[in-house]
Amino acid sequence: MIINSYFNIGLVISVITCISIFICTKFLISILWKFKSIVLDYHKSKKSFVAHPGGPSIIITILIAEIVLYYFTNELKIIAIILTTIIAGTIGLIDDLKNLGGYWKPILLLLSPIPIIFLDVYNPNLLFPLFGAVHMTIIYPVLILIAIPITSNTINTIDVLNGVSSGFTLVAAIPLVFALLLKGDWIMVLATIPLILTLTIFLHYHKYPSKIFHGDSGTLSIGAMYGAIAIIGGVEIIGVIALLPAILNSFFFLASVKRFTEHKLIKIRPTIVLPDGIITAEKDHRAPITLVRLIVAGNPSNEKTIIKYMMILAIFSSFLAIIVSLAMFGVAI
Repeated sequence: MIINSYFNIGLVISVITCISIFICTKFLISILWKFKSIVLDYHKSKKSFVAHPGGPSIIITILIAEIVLYYFTNELKIIAIILTTIIAGTIGLIDDLKNLGGYWKPILLLLSPIPIIFLDVYNPNLLFPLFGAVHMTIIYPVLILIAIPITSNTINTIDVLNGVSSGFTLVAAIPLVFALLLKGDWIMVLATIPLILTLTIFLHYHKYPSKIFHGDSGTLSIGAMYGAIAIIGGVEIIGVIALLPAILNSFFFLASVKRFTEHKLIKIRPTIVLPDGIITAEKDHRAPITLVRLIVAGNPSNEKTIIKYMMILAIFSSFLAIIVSLAMFGVAI
């Protein structure tokens, strides 16, 4: 009876999410072009402009769907996810409209996990594979403050090619749902549905060749929501493993530039687009190290091929996360 009730709620949430993201994104693309809110697609050999930012359609859709879910469940966990996502998305939108700078954005993102801590919707027992649970009552809130800005910036940093940030997060969210199902946490499974369906339909417009880009409002909001689901659902390690290639990309970038900075402010880009559309690695040692630069370092490729390689990495890490979740939650392999 309870399962049937959750199924019905999930069906309602799914329909609302799909309709909302479809209408909002279509409408937003036309509005952005009308007001010339467009940006250059750097990885095309010929000048190509794309509507930007697409974040508002994502934020609005997630807000509507999660509010409806809260109406049915009356769970504080949902409120925490909503507030975390909106705060991060708002910071991203401000950055889209008026550049906040490399340091202000990560500092302001420290505000986004506060609802999770304030509403006390987390479990300080961090579960590790093989070792079991580690009690972290004092340090865990500090880790939450750090974790959400990291997941937000991780998705933001990997948003370099058409459809990658949407596709990568979508694939990485699947192990989260799988782990939550193994735990029997139906509320958090339902809370993840808007993220997955929003990304699925938005990807239709974001995939190669993109009709709309996320902008910081999109990447920061979905990154924050991903992190919030992992933390509140108690599947943090699964979330980290699934997102590992993107986390490494962010680490490589920060380690090479040695400061927080915007991609658009980088003077020497990590890759070069040749006249025939082939992307090759920049040989200047001052250029940032990124996943894309490493992929094309010995194998110059076109954008579609690089996207394929990045999605293979996403699928591999997510498959690994699924295997780990089976081991962690007591299912024999």
